[in-house]
Amino acid sequence: MTGPDATETVTTLLIADDDEVTRTGLRTLLAAQPGIEVVGEAADGIEVVERARRLRPDVVLMDVRMPRRNGIEATRHLLAAPEEPAGPRGGTPAPAPPKVVVITTFENDDYVTAALSAGAGGFVLKRLPVRQIAEAVRVVAAGEAILFPATLRRMVAARPLDSAEALPRAALTGREEEVLRLMATGLSNPEIAESLTVSLETVKTHVGNVLTKLGAQNRTHAVVIAYESGLVVPGFTG
Repeated sequence: MTGPDATETVTTLLIADDDEVTRTGLRTLLAAQPGIEVVGEAADGIEVVERARRLRPDVVLMDVRMPRRNGIEATRHLLAAPEEPAGPRGGTPAPAPPKVVVITTFENDDYVTAALSAGAGGFVLKRLPVRQIAEAVRVVAAGEAILFPATLRRMVAARPLDSAEALPRAALTGREEEVLRLMATGLSNPEIAESLTVSLETVKTHVGNVLTKLGAQNRTHAVVIAYESGLVVPGFTG
């Protein structure tokens, strides 16, 4: 019997890049990875929003430097709150927007931190082995974040953004700040739980509170805010 295991989780993916050779290469390589189904391509930042809303992928692999609309603005459009469904009360709610993974050539790309602040779940480098890019897609699809703390620290230090203003207004508790600092080092929830000697459910509650209070769309956005605000400074390792 051929075909994927019936129990295997399949992540649907839309690839956005203005270079046709890059798109074709990524599509061919990623489609061959376990658990990845490439459902479409887009060549610019307007087309990717239109195709994502039609194809409903789990994840968009988003280049940042594209014509007509760059990856930052495209990410903002994709992740904007869905409109209320038309029709009588009780109609089908609008589908959740896709997750976004930014893909870029350079670690210090000027657009990356802005894309993360816009709600992207993480970023990967085009030079990475395809299996690592596929794993990033799967991880973000599952609701986690792909962080490269050292690179993120460098980018944020060079390009502070307005979202830093969210932290002073957030009124985080001492424990919530502690959890945010550990998130900024790239620790997962189980690793934070082990570090603080608390339960995983307690960590999940703290993380949820941090995201709500900061108005952050995801863990990555919260970490960007932590660095931009000065709560976490370059060189912090926990």
